[in-house]
Amino acid sequence: MWDEETGHHLRWHASVGTVDRAVRQAARDAELAKRVSCHTLRHSFATHLLEAGYGIRTVQELLGHKHVETTMIYTHVANLGTLAVRSPLDLVGA
Repeated sequence: MWDEETGHHLRWHASVGTVDRAVRQAARDAELAKRVSCHTLRHSFATHLLEAGYGIRTVQELLGHKHVETTMIYTHVANLGTLAVRSPLDLVGA
């Protein structure tokens, strides 16, 4: 954000607890039945990336996992279907 009076760029920081409370409140306001936290958003992000065809190593790097085995947990919940298998022939002419 930009401060018009001083011409300086403004920054603000929020604690993890503040952000997590805001996410939980948003879930309550949306009347979601399931419990939601920031970690839920992290899981959703990883699952959606895998379902969109991103590679496991890419997701590993984005999540900051040291071991790919940790990231592979998300493959169990992702609905990969045929997206998980790509033929090199699919790339021809793309």
